[in-house]
Amino acid sequence: MKASRIAAAGALAGTAVLALSVPAFAHVSVQPEGTAAKGGYAVVDFKVPNERDNASTTKLEVNFPTDHPLASAMPEAIDGWDIKVTKSKLDKPIEMHGEKISEAVTKITWTATGDGIKAGYFQKFPVSVGQLPEDADELVFKAIQTYSNKEVVRWIEVPQDGQEEPENPAPVLELSAAEDGHHGSSSSDKASDSDSHDAEAASAKTAAAEPADSSDTTARVLGVVGIVVGALGVAYGVIAGRRRTDA
Repeated sequence: MKASRIAAAGALAGTAVLALSVPAFAHVSVQPEGTAAKGGYAVVDFKVPNERDNASTTKLEVNFPTDHPLASAMPEAIDGWDIKVTKSKLDKPIEMHGEKISEAVTKITWTATGDGIKAGYFQKFPVSVGQLPEDADELVFKAIQTYSNKEVVRWIEVPQDGQEEPENPAPVLELSAAEDGHHGSSSSDKASDSDSHDAEAASAKTAAAEPADSSDTTARVLGVVGIVVGALGVAYGVIAGRRRTDA
């Protein structure tokens, strides 16, 4: 009985490690380069992984929030991609720097001119945005990803507090508290951010895409370890059981 319990425990441990190590499916996400403070400006990266083994990502459409419109949205030029910025009239004009703004960016579309994002890679699509709202904690950007085989994945489900993440969550940009002085980065911070961004842009232009995160590799290694641990537990239990029988 003791040997059986040890074998069962070993198998359970292996299964648990494997379950914990299996990575969640990657999805389109958005993160700021630095901070995205309320009332300020920021450069945000839309990160798009390719989740298919038999197709490349050839198109990305990002819809900008209409409840908190952004008057300024300037995408960075990326080799191998055509970019289209769509502006629309606002139902209610917004004020920026003392001026009334009657239209805002409602969508940005990136279309690959070559292979796009191949299997096992991801691509970042940087956009300079502002002025960020002061009366919101987050901004939701609904995205549509199109593959070379014509498959379309709609990342449009809005995550809800206290609930499990939806199957196709929309990218959500978390806004930090407004900084002192200018509701955003100071002039020196902006200069530093600009220099950093220029350096990253120069580096990014050397390749259209980047290899997938190393975390995936780590997860796979942990999964293999879990299987081995479980197998050893079962083997030990069998051997121990035979010894008791022989005795």
